[in-house]
Amino acid sequence: MHSFVFRANAVLTFGITVLAALCILASLSDSFHSSLPDINLQVLNVDVLQRLSNGNDEAKLTLHISADLRSVFTWNTKQLFVFVAAEYETQKNQLNQVKPNSDPCAS
Repeated sequence: MHSFVFRANAVLTFGITVLAALCILASLSDSFHSSLPDINLQVLNVDVLQRLSNGNDEAKLTLHISADLRSVFTWNTKQLFVFVAAEYETQKNQLNQVKPNSDPCAS
């Protein structure tokens, strides 16, 4: 007859094996997910375009952004951060990157 220790060992080993198999299946289910968000961005109006005294340019734009992000969400998605970034070329610089204002309510 098996003792209590042998039976507890068998139950714990089986439980850990089942948990490991579930973890592997959960990892595989999220590995093959491909997200294809549908994003449309239109520039409606250029409100302000000026050169500042420190050599930087300032532009205030009115944008229309429509985004369908449902394909991005899975059972493992907790939070999503979305931002708009712009890059453009000029004759002086090959790559210009826009640094967005840290306060979206600032005028």
